[in-house]
Amino acid sequence: MLSREYRLTKNKDFGKVAKFGKQAWTQYFGLKWLKNDLKNSRFGIVVSLKVDKKAVVRNRIKRRIRAILDIRKKDIKSGFDFMILTRTEIKNLDYWQIDDILKNILHKENLFTNEK
Repeated sequence: MLSREYRLTKNKDFGKVAKFGKQAWTQYFGLKWLKNDLKNSRFGIVVSLKVDKKAVVRNRIKRRIRAILDIRKKDIKSGFDFMILTRTEIKNLDYWQIDDILKNILHKENLFTNEK
């Protein structure tokens, strides 16, 4: 589980990343990131009602992404706030597919600390 210190929790932090952050999009989700002044990176996940009306489905998507980030956080560059904005198509993906897409987008944007 992604601990509290690695999460974006405040609306003002989400707003700052949304307004000033760089962004990259895939068919399944978007990634926005902004440099912060902290030693660690923080992650925020947005799964709107547009993705699915059922909270069970939205929470499952968030749990999968948090689990992936918990494993990959040591490989992701520190000192950034990340916001992941999901799209409707993500609910058809399993854990491994989400992991693969997230890994590819982070690699493409040069946000990994080392190549793997």
